[in-house]
Amino acid sequence: MQTKIKTLLILVLFFLITAILAPANAQNSEGKFVVVLDAGHGGHDSGNLGSGYKEKDIALKIVLGVGKSLAKNKDIKVIYTRKTDVFLKLRERAAIANKADADLFVSIHCNAHNSQANGTETFVLGAANTQRNLEIAKKENEVIYFEKDYEKNYDGFDPNSPESLIGLTLIQEDYVEQSVQLASMIENNFKQKQKRKSRGVKQASLWVMHNTYMPSVLVEVGFLTYKKEGAFLNSSSGQVKMAASVAEAISDYKKALDENVVDYYEEEISDSIPTIPNEVAIYDNIVFKIQIATGSNKIEPKPYNFKGLKEVSRVKINGLYKYFYGYTSDYNEIQNLQLEAKKKGYKTSFIVAYKNNERIDLSKALKSRVN
Repeated sequence: MQTKIKTLLILVLFFLITAILAPANAQNSEGKFVVVLDAGHGGHDSGNLGSGYKEKDIALKIVLGVGKSLAKNKDIKVIYTRKTDVFLKLRERAAIANKADADLFVSIHCNAHNSQANGTETFVLGAANTQRNLEIAKKENEVIYFEKDYEKNYDGFDPNSPESLIGLTLIQEDYVEQSVQLASMIENNFKQKQKRKSRGVKQASLWVMHNTYMPSVLVEVGFLTYKKEGAFLNSSSGQVKMAASVAEAISDYKKALDENVVDYYEEEISDSIPTIPNEVAIYDNIVFKIQIATGSNKIEPKPYNFKGLKEVSRVKINGLYKYFYGYTSDYNEIQNLQLEAKKKGYKTSFIVAYKNNERIDLSKALKSRVN
């Protein structure tokens, strides 16, 4: 009898432990692609009120539309920073993404300006701040003034200080390329499929992205201060169209990663690269390569896997494999190799520079030339 009781107690204890741990284990073993969707502003922070529309409401409706579309894919898990009209601190938004160990962070906003400016633009975190991008960064970062004890919580960060803005870029450096890829896909969808005016992919020092440990973008879906665009974004049909473009870009980005065929758009957001005269241009201690692709699958760097290209190398960075073609200190030679890669089908391949086995900005590498 006692044996039966002991057995029963053990079984009960086993099922209790299983029931307690099951949700956590299920979440960890899902293996899904996690996307955190962030609707800008909320609660007592209305965002901009161009043409009488509320940014917080439009951003939320578009985010919910994006999430509804993505949720149809069983391999994607959607997490919202907010699903209702509530106020969230900037640092809380990043914390939600980090806690979820997300694969992407996408923040949706609406733009404003005291002119007839219009069109979409998608931002990645970076220090390449033009005056206009600094204005955007200040506007979005000033949300912290709605928070109590913001000076304490943000370590003295000042949204109006260029020095504070530049300091935000360090954590996201490893994810800039993936962020640019997603941002480019989003802007391309706006332009090609919705026939919206695209202002392109840009860099700005935005606090909401600086502390996220995954590729992150902030999408400005249009200017509420431009009457025609504001009316479009405030309409149900406009919100559906913009949500569809963002959702499709995210799905395509995931698919490209899965198939190991992610190509990066050429340096759209970088400063112009100086041209070198048609002569031998050797750079001491600098190595140039062509980045042709990246993805989550490990592929042998053999010519038959890369359309016949030889001298392909592979590096794993932040869980993704990056593939490079060529290895030379001659800038003219690497330009010729880039042309060859494009002829083979790698249309968006671009040149990268390394010094002492560490990647450096291409413009800086070219300025360091020693004859």
